[in-house]
Amino acid sequence: MKRKKEKGKAKRTNREYTNVLWIITGVFVLMVGYLVWFQIVDSRDVINNPYNARLDTFEEKVVRGNILASDGQILAYTRVESDGTENRIYPFDCTFSHVLGYADYGKTGIESLGNFQLLTSNAYFIERFLNELQGEKNIGDSLVTTLDVDLQTAAHDALSTREGAVIVIEPSTGNVRALVSKPDYDPGTVAENWEELSTSEDSILLNRAMQGLYPPGSIFKTVTLLEYLREHNMDEDFSFTCTGSVGVGNSSISCYHGNAHGDLDLKEAFAKSCNSAFADMGRDLDVEELQNLAFQLLFNSDLPLSFPYSRSSFSLEENDTEAIKMMTAIGQGDTLVTPMHMAMLASAVANDGVLMVPRFLDRTENYTGQLVERYSTETYGALMTQEEAQVLQEYMRAVVEDGTASALQSDSYTASGKTGTAEYSSDKSKSHAWFIGYVTGSKPDLAVCVLVEEAGSGSEYAVPIAKRIFDAYYAE
Repeated sequence: MKRKKEKGKAKRTNREYTNVLWIITGVFVLMVGYLVWFQIVDSRDVINNPYNARLDTFEEKVVRGNILASDGQILAYTRVESDGTENRIYPFDCTFSHVLGYADYGKTGIESLGNFQLLTSNAYFIERFLNELQGEKNIGDSLVTTLDVDLQTAAHDALSTREGAVIVIEPSTGNVRALVSKPDYDPGTVAENWEELSTSEDSILLNRAMQGLYPPGSIFKTVTLLEYLREHNMDEDFSFTCTGSVGVGNSSISCYHGNAHGDLDLKEAFAKSCNSAFADMGRDLDVEELQNLAFQLLFNSDLPLSFPYSRSSFSLEENDTEAIKMMTAIGQGDTLVTPMHMAMLASAVANDGVLMVPRFLDRTENYTGQLVERYSTETYGALMTQEEAQVLQEYMRAVVEDGTASALQSDSYTASGKTGTAEYSSDKSKSHAWFIGYVTGSKPDLAVCVLVEEAGSGSEYAVPIAKRIFDAYYAE
């Protein structure tokens, strides 16, 4: 009997030891799994954190690598002087300023996004070994971006001295082909001009394309149109007689310059950007459904972007006044958007409703041109159905054929889009100029967003900039 008790006790003890062993083994496996995950997925982000002091040791051993355009043109490189001093050089001066960023006083733009790669050398092993023996620096890898020099130059020159932003995206891949923000600066002189740049009243260092928030004006009618179509089961039966304004409370909402558009169907109201028709439409929209659509289109949401950005905001409640609902429907409520978000919306429409994640980097090469890593395109998901996107395509095409963007008509390509004139203060004579749209033809489609601050009509100021970009693209 005593032996049986002793055997039972021994079995319980062995079982306890076994359980402890399994727990220890499980913890060990989890730790190994986390370390593997960290090395593959998270390590680069941690190392690339600007607060990581380990980056300083990278700079002590590696000469910062080149940043290249999609065709191989050098956008940034490090020149090593005879005394060993290193100077970061930007051959295109201010043309690529906000998208490339700077590498002094911290890092921004692609200089920050690709900091790890630029300070890593994948030169031949023997070369690196000999350099380390001799106490010499290795040459960092090169980043090949998605940027197009001709498109970036066209956008930069077209915006000229105006403040604002231009973004050009390839809808099928998400490749960012151009990104301009003005006012701009020469990233090669940031160190010597830091005090002036960092205290500028014009917020020169602000990347307006990614972080600027603006009322959308009539480009928001693209959202209002989609909501109307959804609530009416894609039935386009609509009629409105525009007299130049529509009453709202004790005041009225006017069309641009008080133009009376007369009898309109839905497509004509969109093409001519009739404020009266869309404000009247806004009275009866289902607020909850409009909120849901705005969220689906990434308002009040995180965006799949690798650069710092501001979130676009949409605010409308069921108990808001009729006036606010009508103003919101024409993009003049409390809605604020970034140019990049609007470029992504145009890109999704052009791509049959599917948004590709915007990307700036195509691949990493070592300094001799050998491939180190290629970055794949990534699908974010459908922002709308294919049917909805194709209807919006048809309406945006009408804006060019018969509406406010007729200046984009061309024998070389087919353009579609939506203009916008957004009031931003109590002074109704002051407004931002917008254009969102895309171009199709013999080359891959391009989506574009143009914002010109304090310019006036989108037709007069934003559309000509889009045209110069489209013309440059088809002149290549």
